[in-house]
Amino acid sequence: MKDVGGQFEFIGSFPDALPDLGLPEIAFAGRSNVGKSSALNCLLDSKRIARVSSTPGRTQAINLFKVRDRVVFADLPGYGFAKVPGRIQERWKPMVEGYLGGREALKLVVVLVDVRREPVDMDLALAEGLNDAGIPFQIVATKSDKLKRRALDQQLALLARAYGGRPIAFSSPERRGRDEVWAAIEAAIR
Repeated sequence: MKDVGGQFEFIGSFPDALPDLGLPEIAFAGRSNVGKSSALNCLLDSKRIARVSSTPGRTQAINLFKVRDRVVFADLPGYGFAKVPGRIQERWKPMVEGYLGGREALKLVVVLVDVRREPVDMDLALAEGLNDAGIPFQIVATKSDKLKRRALDQQLALLARAYGGRPIAFSSPERRGRDEVWAAIEAAIR
């Protein structure tokens, strides 16, 4: 299914009650500046489906995308560094926690982390919470094109120790890791 070729549809942006689309869902979570929109655009072969901004925190609700009438991607608001008022950020936490904790259609959470950074408390807490709740997740290490091979291998090993499992090295501009992420998605929705 990795060759979606324009066969996706933006369903809407939902700050509270989400529609049940009767399809398995894959959520995308990560810090505000991790490259989530770029990763979604790469996965969907689009330059415009998810808005890429130089200002972190543009996703302020849960955005749903239906892909090939087989799966729904849920783009969650980023956490951490975001240039939005505190009252808006305060609404994100219960919205995201409610989605992650109560969505029966949720099959996998793609947790995006910047491969150049040490694991941070918020990412570790998310992974721990998902693990405790029995929600499958896949760590995707974005911006892997920014490191040389040896440094990348070292960072991937560090992330593997911190989160458990094998992180996927991902680069939107180079499309590195795209097939591996799609394989994880396919395995989750089978």
